[in-house]
Amino acid sequence: MHGFEVSKWFGLSRSLARCALLVAVLAPSAQAGEGLTAQVNTFIGTREEGNTFPGASAPFGMIQVSPVGSHYAGWRDGDQKIRGFGHSFLSGAGCWEQGGQVVVLPVTGTIGPGGDFDTRDAKNFDYRKYASHYTDDGGAGQAGYYRTRLTDYGGIDVEATALTRAGAERYTFPASAKQGHVLVNVSQANEKHRVIGSQVWVVGDRAVEGKITTSSFCGGHEYSTWFRIEFDRPFKSFGVWGQSGGTPGARSNMESEYTPYNGAWLSFDLADGHRVTATSAISHVDLEGARANLRAEGEKDGKPLAFDAMRKAAQQAWQRELAKIRITGGSNDDRTVFYTALYHALLQPLTGSDADGRYRGYDDKIHVADGWTYHEFYSLWDTYRSQNQLLALIEPQHSRDIGRSLLAIDAQGGWLPKWGYANFDTNTMTGDPVTPFLVDLWRYGALKGVEDEAWTALRKNAWGVPPLQSRFEGRAGNDNYLKHGFVFFDRTFPAKGMDVDPQNGASATLEYALSDCSLSLLAGALGKDNDAAALRARGGNWRNEWDADLHEADSGFTGFPRPRSENGDWFATPDGGYSPRSPYGFHEGTAWQYQWLVPQDVPDLAQAMGGNDAMGKRLDAFFAYDELLADPQHAARKAWVDGAYSYYGQFRYNPNNEPTMHVPTLYSLIGQPWKTATVLHAVQTLFTNAPDGVTGNDDLGTMSAFYLFGAIGFSPLMPGTGQMLLHPPRFDRVDIALDGGKTLVVEAAGARAPQPRYVAAASFDGRAQTAVWLDVDRLRQGGTLRYELADAADARGWGTHAADAPPAACPAGAALAR
Repeated sequence: MHGFEVSKWFGLSRSLARCALLVAVLAPSAQAGEGLTAQVNTFIGTREEGNTFPGASAPFGMIQVSPVGSHYAGWRDGDQKIRGFGHSFLSGAGCWEQGGQVVVLPVTGTIGPGGDFDTRDAKNFDYRKYASHYTDDGGAGQAGYYRTRLTDYGGIDVEATALTRAGAERYTFPASAKQGHVLVNVSQANEKHRVIGSQVWVVGDRAVEGKITTSSFCGGHEYSTWFRIEFDRPFKSFGVWGQSGGTPGARSNMESEYTPYNGAWLSFDLADGHRVTATSAISHVDLEGARANLRAEGEKDGKPLAFDAMRKAAQQAWQRELAKIRITGGSNDDRTVFYTALYHALLQPLTGSDADGRYRGYDDKIHVADGWTYHEFYSLWDTYRSQNQLLALIEPQHSRDIGRSLLAIDAQGGWLPKWGYANFDTNTMTGDPVTPFLVDLWRYGALKGVEDEAWTALRKNAWGVPPLQSRFEGRAGNDNYLKHGFVFFDRTFPAKGMDVDPQNGASATLEYALSDCSLSLLAGALGKDNDAAALRARGGNWRNEWDADLHEADSGFTGFPRPRSENGDWFATPDGGYSPRSPYGFHEGTAWQYQWLVPQDVPDLAQAMGGNDAMGKRLDAFFAYDELLADPQHAARKAWVDGAYSYYGQFRYNPNNEPTMHVPTLYSLIGQPWKTATVLHAVQTLFTNAPDGVTGNDDLGTMSAFYLFGAIGFSPLMPGTGQMLLHPPRFDRVDIALDGGKTLVVEAAGARAPQPRYVAAASFDGRAQTAVWLDVDRLRQGGTLRYELADAADARGWGTHAADAPPAACPAGAALAR
């Protein structure tokens, strides 16, 4: 997560102002539940390493159509030129990824020897050379629809839309142009995502097909994408280019190794009209899969589906999804931020099975999803903390398919993934995120009928380590963890991917312990009593990384988690000590930030810190609480970690990354719920209607889902428990459509205010709700959660008694696993 500059939070750039103006013009009231697609601003998150994309996608779509620029994620607000329009993107990923795959750009001019695109030199077909400046003035970035203008070729308007498995682009060439061309580049994706093999074929006079093989996310395993693009009118001439230049009239080219030069051009006579529409589809199975996807969703009566018809269908699909949560109150910007966050949260995991049900499994064989949809691309270390629970609540069918997909990965690949990309595990990030992810799906009812299959896969993962020849890394620190109760810290431990648990031993131990505790809940429900007891005990292994004597002079606090060496000794830096702000032993964070990762037993964590009052003071220091009270609108930007990749040397809350996402709710578990309200209000000031309006990488909708829960009025805490922490919402009323036609209503008159508001009382379906939490099963049945809000906090009021906190999932008292 690269950092944003604090100064850029203040004031709007020219592009930001255009963006805000565009949304203000296009967006009707969300309260009416109509026009929600225009309430979305897809430019949010495209700056300061939010890594979202502004183009078009369907909910959970396989294909996305969006501009490609110079940024490693594919696009960044402020890129000077558009190199083309890609057809495969992830939203908010923190590493270089596909960034477009096949990249298409409409141009004018002449193609041939001595022409504007001189075919005698392959360098003329480098997209960095032929890229076009653009303007978003008059453009659009809505759910399911994108529009911009290329300015270097006389002014070409480009529109894009997408359904689940097919997309469309409409090019409007300038009236003065007699001929227009479409460049189909199959050898360049983005700056870091290397194409290592590509093929292109011109088919008849209306289509182009191809195959692209690339390295993947963070330099992982290679995989292939097939595509087909059809045009609504015949091209009059064509050609291909390769390392030796362009060849007019040639129909195919293949490059088996990396080269920036491979593609085709299609030339259109514009005498009969200046619009050309291209419909496209991709597949990770084979070329026939791409063709079938195009026939299923990109054609009608054997002809390409009209652009406006596809746009209408795409935006109707988004309207149905976005209308599952309706909000009342707030400003237009508030509503745009909310619905854009919901949009981002509903983009992934992507659809992975073709229209005929086929998908490529983790054994590299072709399988069929019969009657369900296979999903792929899982950023589990991120999504298990918020996005997973949101989908389980409002998208139960997708969640059932997601759970089934993960179990298929285990069955076909031999192990569960950590960061599943296409049809392999990248082994990126650390810990054991798939366990809390699947356990929460079980707790929300999404694994009904496959509980035993899930338990078998999860137990193997919790007690085993994949063999060296396996592509999976799994719990690479399990050997020492199972024997001695901790993952030792070893910076030289060999990794199968970008990360490996022993290189971050302290944080991996905390993650394993959380996962073990969550799995104990599933084990207990299935009657696996011995395993449940063992896992429950392992849920206390966080104590094995707690150095009760580690003192930090700067803050005055004593007791922090600390990495251990393989022999069990505390790790020390060359000076013989260890700082809680040190980069050693923790993944993307410090001991200051990871000390809170014990949601399974907050009472015992408080005891380790000296009691509830002492924990409260430490939380106050962590959040700069007094500063938040003094300046509610701006203090968070000044006092908290302000860089998307500023992980180390930190002692404050990091709103840009996942490990501290749950920490604001911990106040409520020690009898100080009003402070949860203050902090969440500060968090929400960081989400704005601007390109830099997402905190850090959005991580496949994780940060957006975190914001949404805060704005709705309840947030998940410990995976597997179903416990939802209650806190003030951001809107006067929120209506959430649930499975089976039920509706959950959250009411809080006067919720939107420039300063925090506090819960004075709460009720659920008319009955007083004194506890600071509700079980998700009650919420899933529908009903009305009503908050009475006050301007002043009451230290003896709602939720401040010990009995108001939820019980610990794995309380102290179980013997430590050794």
